[in-house]
Amino acid sequence: MCGRYAASRGPEDLAGIFEIEKWEPEETLEPDYNVAPTKEVYAVLDRPVKDTGDPRPVRQLRKLKWGLVPSWAKSPEGGARMINARAETVHEKPSYRRAFAARRCIVPADGYYEWVTGKQERDLEEEGKKKRPRKQPYFVLPADGSVFAMAGLYEFWRDRTLPDEHPQAWWVTCSVITTEAETTPLAVSPAEGPHTLAEIHPRMPLMLTPDRWDAWLDPARTDPEDLRSLLAPPPPGLMRAYPVATAVSNVRNNSPELLKELDGPEEGTLF
Repeated sequence: MCGRYAASRGPEDLAGIFEIEKWEPEETLEPDYNVAPTKEVYAVLDRPVKDTGDPRPVRQLRKLKWGLVPSWAKSPEGGARMINARAETVHEKPSYRRAFAARRCIVPADGYYEWVTGKQERDLEEEGKKKRPRKQPYFVLPADGSVFAMAGLYEFWRDRTLPDEHPQAWWVTCSVITTEAETTPLAVSPAEGPHTLAEIHPRMPLMLTPDRWDAWLDPARTDPEDLRSLLAPPPPGLMRAYPVATAVSNVRNNSPELLKELDGPEEGTLF
């Protein structure tokens, strides 16, 4: 799954990476080292610019809320539970299939956090001892330091309780697509701990390599079967993972220190 990630790149950097044609300075977000569900996040999308009369899709950097609210939802309350969409079923699930066909985006990140239960704690659980497991967080990122381009979907939702001119009358929300975690060895793995992503968690965000960006964002591609070919996992061996401090488990903590690589798992969280 993807329940927390880091995003420190600014608009200027992202504009160069993704060849952004339009972004609004007032939508600039501060670097976020602990992005959690319902927060506002950057998303890259191809869409005509409103009120210009030009139907040409324009590559835009937009500020969206993480947690997709379907257009038909009666309220936005379920958005916090819809942060992830499974690649295997995204084309058929009522909450995602329309967005999959017409509103796809890229959610840029430095990498994502995932928690693994320490071996000592798992052994206690297997013995039937009811001790709350303490989980060791890992940061997963491209081994070459490039942007982690997560495949995403976005949707519009109209709050009918507000007048048209109200700035919050329309919500624009997004979800990150996940796939099965890689079982092949990491490009760089910690000396002590997991050596594949699947050993950390069975799911991972679907990372799009640059050769798929244009096809994924192209709104002219609407055939679900055609689009499903873009959901193939990236080539193996592109990722690395390392342990980070358990401070990241508290969403109130938010600083570059959260990305600091530890020499090994914290005490009590041995893998």
